[in-house]
Amino acid sequence: MAGVITASESSWIAPFTGLSPRCFHKVVSALRRDGADAVRRGRPWSLSLDDRVLLVAAYWRTNLTLRQLGPLFGISKSAADRVIDHLGPLLALRPRRRFRKDTVLIVDGTLVPTRDHTVAEQSKNYRYSTNHQVVIDADTRLVVTVGRPLPGNRNDCKAWELSGAKAAVGHTTVIADGGYRGTGLIIPHRREPGQAELPAWKEEHNRSHRRVRARVEHTFARMKGWKILRDCRLKGDGVHHAMLGIAHLHNIALAG
Repeated sequence: MAGVITASESSWIAPFTGLSPRCFHKVVSALRRDGADAVRRGRPWSLSLDDRVLLVAAYWRTNLTLRQLGPLFGISKSAADRVIDHLGPLLALRPRRRFRKDTVLIVDGTLVPTRDHTVAEQSKNYRYSTNHQVVIDADTRLVVTVGRPLPGNRNDCKAWELSGAKAAVGHTTVIADGGYRGTGLIIPHRREPGQAELPAWKEEHNRSHRRVRARVEHTFARMKGWKILRDCRLKGDGVHHAMLGIAHLHNIALAG
């Protein structure tokens, strides 16, 4: 069965990956260097590595079911499922290990509605969701690490530590919103009991804080262009791999 979508036609790449053809082929080359296309035992892949990467990105980007996506690439539903299970973890973002002394990071949590109720809980969006702690570089706006998903009813100050995001950034300066009170992060000033309003200098600090912290909200908006983060059907670690993979593609698209 012949497929409709193929990476050999560059016009398909940008709509389904968010990357330019040049950046897409850089990703494929990096995977090939890491052994993603090595000969293995059993049946060979029916798609080239380029097309398999395009399939995974298309799945994350469109959130089509595998029954819909498989025929577009000329393969079966089960073959598409195997491609995603194999390549999804290989496309994951590798967290940054070292930071300059003057680096400033921004953290915030985002909820991803998730069908697998074993890893999700009902949250403030009234849906079963997972909480993902995302840390970006305030200067470059690139994602530097994503914590492991926690049930969506966990508040951000707990999720910051339990997800591993706190350990990943070490002692680097991190700013956050008011939901991270008591974590030691830089958060906005708040009125004390009985205080009618904040002093002018604190209000000015809060305005500056909001302008910088908005960058992580812009990152979420761009990442949620991959529609799987609006209704994830993957089970187990699938939502974590999707979040890491999308963060990786987001960084490549942003850096050019």
